[in-house]
Amino acid sequence: MDEIKVMDEQMRNESLNRPREHDTTQYIVTQLGEEQYGIDIKYISNILRMQKITRVPKVHSYIKGVINVRGEVIPTISLRLKMGLPEEEITKKSRIIILKLEQHESIGVLVDEVKEVVTLDDEHVEKVSYDKDDKAKFLSGVGKYDGKLISLLDITSVLAEHMEI
Repeated sequence: MDEIKVMDEQMRNESLNRPREHDTTQYIVTQLGEEQYGIDIKYISNILRMQKITRVPKVHSYIKGVINVRGEVIPTISLRLKMGLPEEEITKKSRIIILKLEQHESIGVLVDEVKEVVTLDDEHVEKVSYDKDDKAKFLSGVGKYDGKLISLLDITSVLAEHMEI
């Protein structure tokens, strides 16, 4: 009987001239106006249909108010207003994405629509250089998926000002 060689996965892929596996990240793709933005799925704890947002006086204009989710009061911001876009029109497709950052309270972000979940590897993500553009400072990169470009949000930058309050 011939000797059987056991190779680990990496050696096998190299012997078959397969590319090495890249680190991958899953993103929820959201629509804001005409643009698509990706939010790293590791920060998302829930996606809710639009509900009543209770206004809070004397806060930044991008803070829409608070919502009650299973007894927890969660501040909710407009991602459009935070990024300097015109105010959104609430539709049946509007969603509130509940984000959970390490050692911080949950926060809701209002988006026009949640489109899909995509998986991008490092090879399909271009880092962005910062300009004076307000929107660019909130981006960690641009992903290429299925012939489309998706601006990848740096959630910690988007919420940094809110978390200091």
